[in-house]
Amino acid sequence: MAERVALVTGGTGGIGTVICRELADKGMKVAANYLEGIDDGPAWQAAQKADGYDFTVVAGDVSDFDSSVAMVKAVEDQLGPVDVLVNCAGITKDATIKKMQKEQWYDVINVNLNSVFNVTKQVATGMADRGWGRIINISSVNGQKGQFGQVNYSAAKAGMHGFTMALAQEVARKGVTVNTISPGYIATQMVLAIPEKVRDSIVAQVPAGRLAEPSEIAWAVSFIADDRSGFMTGANLAINGGLHMGP
Repeated sequence: MAERVALVTGGTGGIGTVICRELADKGMKVAANYLEGIDDGPAWQAAQKADGYDFTVVAGDVSDFDSSVAMVKAVEDQLGPVDVLVNCAGITKDATIKKMQKEQWYDVINVNLNSVFNVTKQVATGMADRGWGRIINISSVNGQKGQFGQVNYSAAKAGMHGFTMALAQEVARKGVTVNTISPGYIATQMVLAIPEKVRDSIVAQVPAGRLAEPSEIAWAVSFIADDRSGFMTGANLAINGGLHMGP
């Protein structure tokens, strides 16, 4: 069997990097998407290569449909059709609704939710035609429980799972699964840069008493991407240390 090809949007970020490494360790050819002007894809690629990971990097604005078309085409030209898509790109622009500007709303919806359509649209039909595929959407615990000051982010992340459940029904008979992962608070550089007192107050809310390691999220991606996970679709895998529990 040929190597699977995986595309990770936001792949050069903190969580994205660990996901890329996990999928590469699983034997996949991995392309990491990045946004020019915000991330330095070539520098990230060189740093990963120094650690023994030979990733392809592709620039593209996933909040823009035409840019997403070009980005996926670049991946396919270099590596072949995408078998595993991880929609990981995301931003926050927090504010209460009283103070939130319309740009904060639209920017977060465009990057976190519209991007899922923009990129998935380019690969889902091909996966179905070939009879195998994995689409994995990285949402958030705040899409499940909501969060003060995050009406934009919570709405986008909840919308991601609605997308998951609907698309899963469209492609289930074609050997393609669509699932969501909803992480809680993760020990990324961004979170670890929060003042210790604030960080401690966050951890105090988590029954497990700690932050998640990025590798724990990446392992879940690897699990869903596995051949043996073909009967799991339309699911939302909550990885939040007990911060939010549902049926």
